[in-house]
Amino acid sequence: MQGALVAVVGLFHLQSALAAKHDASRVITILALGDSLTAGYGLSRKQAYPALIAEKMRSANYQFEVINAGSSGDTTAEGLRRLPPLLRGKKIDVLILALGINDAFRGVPIEQIRANLQAIIDRTRARHAGVSIIIAGMQLPLSSSDDYVRSFGEMFGVLAEKNRTALIPYLLEGVGGDPELNQPDRVHPNAVGQRVLAENVWRVLEPILAKISRTPERRSTPKPSS
Repeated sequence: MQGALVAVVGLFHLQSALAAKHDASRVITILALGDSLTAGYGLSRKQAYPALIAEKMRSANYQFEVINAGSSGDTTAEGLRRLPPLLRGKKIDVLILALGINDAFRGVPIEQIRANLQAIIDRTRARHAGVSIIIAGMQLPLSSSDDYVRSFGEMFGVLAEKNRTALIPYLLEGVGGDPELNQPDRVHPNAVGQRVLAENVWRVLEPILAKISRTPERRSTPKPSS
């Protein structure tokens, strides 16, 4: 009788381990690599758009992990430098790439910005072959007749087309320049503005999540994650 009990307990632990492994395979991991807009400058991390995306995923009953890798003041070069440890240790399913505006503020040549963003894309795909990438476009609040300003704004769409990634045409759509949705510096979104950013991201992210959840290893009913 005791031997039978041990066998049953052993089988239970084996089944539990297999279930845990199966559940882990259904987790959708999103890495948001960005600057102060992603970090939620002037706000708590819970008010920044990555956390708000997590709320939407929880409501939709996805099992997920959202990594907010936003760092205020970050340039594309700094994002590229920070990338390697972020790609190690777990499978990344979606990369939200939201960098470039700080480069533009510093007058970094467009070709260098583009090269850094391309390197981030290439290194992410080299580490995680099946990753879905979303490029978050930005614009400079200056005259569109300026060649640098125009080239900067167009760069994100060109990169998205070249790499066959998803594109958010303008991350700050509906927020940029609106004093009601920005902090007193008129640059960084307030809590309400961050909710608009989350909607801008979600419109592009949601169909990608639906596609990921339809892959064979994720077809069982997803469970919410804490």
